[in-house]
This record gives sequence, structure tokens and C-alpha cells, in this order.
Amino acid sequence: MNWLDNGDVLAAIGEFLTEDIGRGDITTQATVAPDVRGMGRFLAKEYLVICGLEVAEAVFLHLDAEIPEIETSYVEGDEVEEGTVFATLKGYADVLLTGERVALNILQRMCGVATLTRQYVKAVEGTKAQIVDTRKTTPGLRLLEKYAVTIGGGKNHRMGLDDGVLIKDNHITLAGGITEAVVAAKQKVGHLHKIEVEISNWAQLREAIEAGADIIMLDNQTPEEAAKLVGMSRDMNPSVMIEASGGMDLDRVRSYADAGVDLISVGRLTHSARAVDISFKIQMA
Repeated sequence: MNWLDNGDVLAAIGEFLTEDIGRGDITTQATVAPDVRGMGRFLAKEYLVICGLEVAEAVFLHLDAEIPEIETSYVEGDEVEEGTVFATLKGYADVLLTGERVALNILQRMCGVATLTRQYVKAVEGTKAQIVDTRKTTPGLRLLEKYAVTIGGGKNHRMGLDDGVLIKDNHITLAGGITEAVVAAKQKVGHLHKIEVEISNWAQLREAIEAGADIIMLDNQTPEEAAKLVGMSRDMNPSVMIEASGGMDLDRVRSYADAGVDLISVGRLTHSARAVDISFKIQMA
């Protein structure tokens, strides 16, 4: 299914436009005749990974269902350099002006997430480690941001709380221990759900694996500590996946990949990605 077919995405676009337009774009209405045609050019003002053109197009379609498709010779995931005009859009000038800011806000955000993700993915090239995201997303934009992660070359972790079992320290405390939490989860969730447990030392690692955990999350370990725990886990059960998490700066993510982990979860892919600089210049058409 096309990810944009999700009704939540389309509904959100309408809400974003309502927030920005209010009772109407009074500047455009006062200065631009409704029959004027224009062409807008999407210009990359820095290196970026293209992501979200279909969403930008949907913004303008929301305002004018007859507007032509965005024209581009690029595809999602392509890298472009500063100064590249990577797409154009023709239509009524008032529609282009009114939808410009919302379209750019979303496009810049999605390109920013994809661009940062691509940097992390390149940093671990040649290892078996995969870069995955987290639930640390912008409320209302999770689907778009997680899509952008995949365009950047990363993988998605849980989409939401209903998407997988991740037993963390607070769950362990309230359940009475790691074994108790894992056993309870196995009794209550479906057979297709894997059980992941967050640990911080060797004793917890051993208990989680003996209890039947499928995935182990190493929380805030040094690369050296991670390597030791990976070795211990492989000795106990080679099929258990290992995820490293916590403070994954770009300059040290490679050291965790070299430690032998399977997954590296990076919250900053979505919670700290910078919106890249893109302009939308409109001229008479």
C-alpha cells in the first residue's frame, strides 16, 4: 500500500493548512489575481536527501484538486547538492502561494530526517548493524518521520505501543523482575510478537535470555561494554538479537557497530533532525 494512502496523513494535511490559512490568505487575495498562473521551483540550498515530494504535492492538491503533478527527474532517496532545482510545480499562483509554507515545512522536515539517517547508515557501512528509529517523534508526524527514516536507509522500530513488546526498567520494577515480566508477556501477547528486554549488566542479560527474551537492548553501555555483552549473549543463545541504544552520536556510532550488535536505535534521527534549507521560488507561467 502506498504510505500516503493512510487516511491519517491526508487528514493531517488538512489540519496543517487550516492552522496556517485560518480565514484566508489575505495577502495573496489582496495582491494576486485569481486567474494568474505560476510555476514554483523547489531549490536545495544545501546537500540533502530528497524525501516527501508526494506529501508536498498533496498539500497543493488539497487546495486545488486539478493542479498538475509535481515534475521531477529525481526519486525519493536521491542525494542532491546545494543549488539543485529538484522539482517544479505549475498551477494557479494563489494556490502555490497559499500552500507554499505548509508544503515546505513538511518537505524540509522529511528531507532533514532522511538526510541525517543517511549519514548514520553510511557511518556503519561494512558492518552487519542496522540503524533503526525510535518512538521519539513529533506528535502528529510519526508516520511521515518514520517513512523518512526508511528513505534515508534506516529501519523502523515500533510504530507505536501496540506494535511490539519492549520491557524496560520501569516495567521490570513494576512486574517484580525480569523473569516475571518476560513470563507474563509471553502468556499474554500473541505468538507472533517478539519480546525485547532492556538490560544494563551481565546478570540482567543472563536472566533475560534464560527467561526467553528474543531481543536484548543494551542501554547506555560503552562500546567496550557492549562488545563484552554481545560475546556473552552469543555464547548463551546465538539467535538472540542485540540492540544498542542511548546517546548514539554520529561520531561514535561506528564503534557500536564494530562491537557486533545487530541493531542501533537512534532517537535523534527524529527528535533532533534539523530541517534542511529548501526554497520554493514562484514565477509567472
